[in-house]
Amino acid sequence: MTGNTWQADPLTWGTGPRVLEVFLEPTCPYSMRAFGKLDALLEQAGADRITIKIRLQSQPWHLYSGVITRAIVAASTLAGGKETAKKVMAAVGAHREEFEFDHHCGGPNLDTTPNQILERMEAYSGVPLKAAFAITDLDREVKWHCKYARQNGIHVSPTFLIDGLVQADMSSGDEVSAWVRKLVG
Repeated sequence: MTGNTWQADPLTWGTGPRVLEVFLEPTCPYSMRAFGKLDALLEQAGADRITIKIRLQSQPWHLYSGVITRAIVAASTLAGGKETAKKVMAAVGAHREEFEFDHHCGGPNLDTTPNQILERMEAYSGVPLKAAFAITDLDREVKWHCKYARQNGIHVSPTFLIDGLVQADMSSGDEVSAWVRKLVG
């Protein structure tokens, strides 16, 4: 698939005027803790009051981050779009250690190939990813996430923005109720 034969579904939920952007790295334990709270946040704050946008924040010290991030973007091009991408991201989070390196530099994954990473993602999520992963110009969407993060000075994950402003006092360790208060009072 090339050109206009595919489209990445934006990783956006809710329709409300308050916009929470969450920059997440799929193998970061803190990002996955935040990711795991987003559905509850949307439910408690109200999908008509907030919009949640996941921005993928690939980080090179998570050594397979680029492969995994591309696979999640690829999943968003498949049937189900953002929900399929969310399913893949949840599967990675649930089996995070199988996609990460010990101390960011060693362990069993040193001998793992990108194809094996994709096969694990497919096995855990039930989503066939390889064909979508091979979309020739999929990198334009991956690059968009990267450029957007850079232009906003994003380095750590998770990072939270409300209406375009970084919220340094928000953390993955916060209770969902604290996020709700911050967003809608």
